[in-house]
Amino acid sequence: MVFAAGFFFSCKKIVTLKLNNVPAAIVIEGEITDAPGPYVVTINQPVDFYSSNAFPPVSGAVVTITNSLGLKDSLTEATPGVYTTHVLQGIPGITYTLSVTAQNVNYTAVSTMPMPVALDSISFQSNSGFGKTQISAIANFQDPAGVRNYYQFKEYLGGVPLTKDLFVFDDRLSDGRYINYTLFNDSSYLQYGDKLRVDMYCIDSSVYNYFFQLDQSSGAGAFNTTASPANPTSNISNGAYGYFSAHTISSQTELVP
Repeated sequence: MVFAAGFFFSCKKIVTLKLNNVPAAIVIEGEITDAPGPYVVTINQPVDFYSSNAFPPVSGAVVTITNSLGLKDSLTEATPGVYTTHVLQGIPGITYTLSVTAQNVNYTAVSTMPMPVALDSISFQSNSGFGKTQISAIANFQDPAGVRNYYQFKEYLGGVPLTKDLFVFDDRLSDGRYINYTLFNDSSYLQYGDKLRVDMYCIDSSVYNYFFQLDQSSGAGAFNTTASPANPTSNISNGAYGYFSAHTISSQTELVP
C-alpha cells in the first residue's frame, strides 16, 4: 500500500466536496433537572462543514421557561450565548416549555420531567486484548414495571466527562427488570484507582430519540450536534438544532478496584 501511494503521488489531486451550506438556524441546548438550579440554556450559530469547530454565540435572545404550574422564569444572559434561570426548580412529573426569540424568530420546545429512578450502584468489568486492559463501568438499577422509561448515562473523572460517547437505553425489552447496563468506552480507558462518577438521567421520549439518532449517525459526540451528516430530530420548533430536556439525575461514585 505504501508503494502504491508513492507510485501514484504525481497523479494525486485534492477534491473538495460540494456540500450544502448550513441553513439559517440556531443551535439551542437547554436542561432542567431535579437538582438545585440555576439551569442553563446555550444558544449558538451553526457553522458549515469546512468551517472551524467554533460555534459563534447568539446574544440578545429573549429566553423564558414556563412550567405547567404556571411559574414563568425569564432567563438572563450571563455570558455571550449562555442564559441562566432565576426561580425555577425542577420537579418530576411537571412539564416545562422553553421559548427562545432570537434573530426575529421564535423557537419553542416542551419536555416533561419523568419520575426518578435510583441508580443503585456501579460496578466494573475488564476485558484484555491487543496488549491492553479495557475497563468499563456497569450501571445497576431497578427499572419500574409498567412504565416506559428512557435513560441517559454520563461518566466523569474529576468532574470532567470521561468520553464524548453517548449512552442511552430504553426499557422496551426489559420492563420491570433489574438492569446491569455496561458503558462500553470506545476511545478512553479507565485505570485502576480512578474515581469514577456515573450520572443516570431519566429522560423523556423525544430527548431519547434525539440522542439515539445522534449516536446512530456518524459517531459524532454529544457536544457536536451540528457535525453529524444527518442532524437528529430536535424537539425544538422552527428548524432549530439541539434539544431541550427536563430530566432527573441519580449519581454514584466509585473507585475502580
